[in-house]
Amino acid sequence: MKDIASSVKAVKDFDKYLKMNKSKLESATVDELKHYISQLVEKGENSEDRFIAIARYCYYTKKNDLYAYLVSIFGAANVPHEIYKRIGAIAGEEIRKNVCQNIEFPPLGSPQDAYPNVTKKILERMEDELPPAKCRDIMTWNYHKVPAEAFEDCKERFEKSSSIDEYLKGEHKRLVNELESCMKKGRLWFEQEITPEVLEFVKNNQEINTGIRKGDRIFKTKIPYAPKQFLKEKNPVMRRYYSCHCQLVRTAIRKGNPEISSTFCYCSAGYEKVHFDVIFEQDVEVEVLETLLKGDSRCRFAIKIPKNKIK
Repeated sequence: MKDIASSVKAVKDFDKYLKMNKSKLESATVDELKHYISQLVEKGENSEDRFIAIARYCYYTKKNDLYAYLVSIFGAANVPHEIYKRIGAIAGEEIRKNVCQNIEFPPLGSPQDAYPNVTKKILERMEDELPPAKCRDIMTWNYHKVPAEAFEDCKERFEKSSSIDEYLKGEHKRLVNELESCMKKGRLWFEQEITPEVLEFVKNNQEINTGIRKGDRIFKTKIPYAPKQFLKEKNPVMRRYYSCHCQLVRTAIRKGNPEISSTFCYCSAGYEKVHFDVIFEQDVEVEVLETLLKGDSRCRFAIKIPKNKIK
């Protein structure tokens, strides 16, 4: 009951702020939310529980733009701290200190603009201290802590499939059905708004968010972060911005600075391979083939299929 009361209070506090500024929850804008969050950060009241409560309210009331923004700041906040830990685990305490000394991580609730310079410093120092392969190893990790249990159903379907091709085809069909359901209900798919154009975009390319097997590798392309805007945009820079999922670097793409090493994109590779780690029951190899930080138009990966799992 205490958690429920706290959640209700968090939403009421936001509502109170809006009313003081002659607005209301039903019509609140992302800019109003950002300003409110900045005040919470200044007061030290920027707790994760508070943000989760507001995010849940926005999700259930279909305030999709506000919900997507809140999810984006969760996605950014913990990753630098987790990178800091992994550097120590892989390269040792001395290297970790050298890489991260005097770097101040932005507090929870910070806007996207707060992260690219921090990301750049971490990558530059890491690449100065360590060989490229070791840097890629550090970044290729499940930094968002997606639980293996999330893919247990996938593993079961894989084991029942006669081939990897059949499995991937079935997963793509499931994805398209899920996206169509979200579109019809007006719900976001994670942070993505699904329109008829987005649905067709994914439907016509199995490689997007599912994968296509060629030989002993599965090729997978990430769905754009903002697919609706991506499909309408003509400017190549803004298309890359709308495509990028990473809150730690995406504003650098839009602004053209700072220039961040594409090694960072192995973080995304680490996220993409978790699914296959689970269904293949072993740590799989993954390669970044194309990345927005290098100027490519998409993020594309190749997952190596273990020899004993090829069917």
